[in-house]
Amino acid sequence: MRQCSKVRKTAETEVCVNLNLDGKGIHKINTGIKFFNHMLEQLAYHASFDLEINVVSKDNDNHHIVEDVALTLGSAMKEALGDKKGIQRYGEKILPMDEALVLSVVDISGRVFSKVTTEIKDEKTSDFETVILPHFFSSLAQNAQITIHIRMLDGYDTHHIIEAVFKSFAHALKKAVCVDEQNLGKIPSTKGML
Repeated sequence: MRQCSKVRKTAETEVCVNLNLDGKGIHKINTGIKFFNHMLEQLAYHASFDLEINVVSKDNDNHHIVEDVALTLGSAMKEALGDKKGIQRYGEKILPMDEALVLSVVDISGRVFSKVTTEIKDEKTSDFETVILPHFFSSLAQNAQITIHIRMLDGYDTHHIIEAVFKSFAHALKKAVCVDEQNLGKIPSTKGML
């Protein structure tokens, strides 16, 4: 089973993550940020990952919570993928949510890059500061060692845009980590490593 448990303790937060890449979308999320919980639940469900996240915030700073969750989840993802033999490697999804339309593309490449292109006018939706959105994916990419491109194609409702971002990313990630039965034991690269 491709699974991992990670704990990250800093002066700002304590984050515990349990991840199973071959799960059924079962999730238990407690970050202290209601909207962020909802987005992580969407990520787990639509990627079919079993995911538990628990956060203790020591400074009540949402920026630190979001960043540390992303870093811990990224580390768990990297370890759960192991040597990456047999994975699809690439994944993409264009996903609509009402008027919002978002494209996400993932490459489990060992190369760190993240670009999130959205037009969000609101500074907050519910209890989530929208400026943190690109930073979440940048921090996730950093520790998972993956490439992420996310582009908003249409939309105006902040909640719909961000939810479409997480759902489309989840579907792209699900495809990228999926085992390719025809290439079991093979690294999906001519370099022989990812």
